[in-house]
Amino acid sequence: MFVFPLIYIFFFFVAIRSLFKDRMSGILLFIIFGLSIYTTALSVSNMYGFSKWIPFLQTCKEAGIICYLIYLIVNLGRKIHFHIIDKLMLFFFFYILLYVFIPLGSYGFFQRVLAFKSLCFFPVVYFTGRIMNSRKINLSEIFHYIFLLCILASFVLLFEVAIDTHLQTFTGYADYIYYFFDQEPTGEYGLSWTFQIESGAKRFASFFSTPLDFAAATLITISALAAFVTDNNNRIRFNNFTLITLISSLFCISFALSRASFASYFVIIYAYAVIAKKKQVRQVFHYTVLAVIAFLLFVTIKGDFIEFIIDTFQFTNGSSAGHVIEWLNGIQSMIQHPLGIGLGESGRVSAFTGFNTGGENEFVIIGVQVGVIALITYIVVYFKMISAAYQVIKEQKGKIRKLAIFIVLIKMGLLIPLFTAEVESYIYVSYLVWFLSGLLVSMISDRIPAKQGLAVSNNTLYT
Repeated sequence: MFVFPLIYIFFFFVAIRSLFKDRMSGILLFIIFGLSIYTTALSVSNMYGFSKWIPFLQTCKEAGIICYLIYLIVNLGRKIHFHIIDKLMLFFFFYILLYVFIPLGSYGFFQRVLAFKSLCFFPVVYFTGRIMNSRKINLSEIFHYIFLLCILASFVLLFEVAIDTHLQTFTGYADYIYYFFDQEPTGEYGLSWTFQIESGAKRFASFFSTPLDFAAATLITISALAAFVTDNNNRIRFNNFTLITLISSLFCISFALSRASFASYFVIIYAYAVIAKKKQVRQVFHYTVLAVIAFLLFVTIKGDFIEFIIDTFQFTNGSSAGHVIEWLNGIQSMIQHPLGIGLGESGRVSAFTGFNTGGENEFVIIGVQVGVIALITYIVVYFKMISAAYQVIKEQKGKIRKLAIFIVLIKMGLLIPLFTAEVESYIYVSYLVWFLSGLLVSMISDRIPAKQGLAVSNNTLYT
């Protein structure tokens, strides 16, 4: 098990070493192979008696991004043409930063800082990708790393399913959560309730932090896969490696048993079929949905899977009903306090103290803490990103088009999980998606001066 913290530390130093050599892909290697095993690496470190090192390991994820951002700012060497998304991101970041210094709510300054980091670190990740020179990133290589990660996760999952035991049972997960977050083990398997559904059937997480995190990570894989196998003429080109990745992703999403991400997986496939104008893909989509449902019914019949699905749509099981209650509490708070009730009052910080208002919904968590202005800004940024990427798909070719396909699909795919979880707390998912979002805006902005120059040249020619 000690291999997990070693891998985490190894890729952190790979990222730092790459920075000194001006190789920008190092940070993406750390995000993909380091942050995906973040919680597992920390829990194993605690299990082997290295609890004093965990605060250092925890700060590596922010330190790596900040080091790259500082380096890029110092060595910028080019003019940044601010996109509307950039301006909205800056407004969102600095607006919420004000709440750190305003004594609003029941938490002290240090706890507000922690809540700010949890809520608002993704703009820092976004701008790291935004000001990076896209020519220094091999997108095909990054997609292959994402595929490899999924395949590795599926092998670990296969081991879990074969012995019918969560990997987290062997990694000291429960002790780590208790020692650092004062959370008692819950559920039938001594981990937490998220590792099972109401009937008791296991949800597996492979080497990710939770099954929900694992399921959301699988959405990244299928989005990247769709982008990678599509050429400029919307022809689909699979090879053995990408076929294995597709099968692995289906295996992973099936045993994570996240209803939101499971639905989103097929939303992504259907959205891709519409974007790429693929009638055949839509037909395959329908057959695949039926096949996967039949497979799930077969492997989980002892867990009353049919009842699980019916209760989900009727909001009668504990999880679904809990979502609705948290949403209503959060909405009521936003109506009564449109400027928010303070950092930490919803989301991760308050969840650990047990005094939570709203939650289990990214939009509610933002709105409860910092109000409707920040919430509207977040929503506008989210959909502006989809709109900008979709425009690129229609107008551009090559690397930028593949990245745009990925962004459109993953943003659409994460919409449902955003309503049922604090998705920005899924470190691998949040960091990778926002970094590549920033990279896409960088590529879009780099083309604006070229278009303007072409227009000037044409005007001069015909004067």
